Amino acid sequence: MPALLPTDFTARITWLGRVANRDAALKSESLQAAQIVFGGIEGEAHGGVTRLSCSRVLSQYPRNTVIANVRQFSVVSAQDLAMIADAMGVERLDPAWLGASICLDGLPDLTSLPPSSRLQAPSGATLVVDMENRPCMLPAKEIEAIYPGKGKAFKAAAQRRRGVTAWVEAEGALSVGDEMRLHIPDQPVWPHLEAARAGASK
Repeated sequence: MPALLPTDFTARITWLGRVANRDAALKSESLQAAQIVFGGIEGEAHGGVTRLSCSRVLSQYPRNTVIANVRQFSVVSAQDLAMIADAMGVERLDPAWLGASICLDGLPDLTSLPPSSRLQAPSGATLVVDMENRPCMLPAKEIEAIYPGKGKAFKAAAQRRRGVTAWVEAEGALSVGDEMRLHIPDQPVWPHLEAARAGASK
């Protein structure tokens, strides 16, 4: 039995983008197609095989430690964006405002995908899911520019809906309209997860 199981779940790429200069703005520029390499999308500010550690991993490393970059991609769901917009009381959310790399349509509960799942394109380009991308206030500025007074509502509305981060396992081409197939790790949920969470919160 293979360790990774191909599933019947697929999702269509409805949007591709990259952040050219994250110091200037979080907003992504839209792309119709992209060549992905082991460092991510070419020209992406969050790309690279390694990165400097940030506040998300302070429990593991001092800030600015060089670590492997498993946050090359921000993957969001069209369904989740619609639910976030509804919870915020706005008409729509553009993936670009969140600094997204890929927006997928058709995959249920994308934010809850098991870590180490794969999303594979027809070209063979394959992304490995790292983990849930916890919402922060960075998209608020972009949203506020379109919907004044609404940006601050994003973080709460996006809980469990912000998508996942991912990194490149196999290089190849991605295009808007491509169907990506989900492959999941063939293993049970770790039975001590709740005890570990309880210990970590102390």
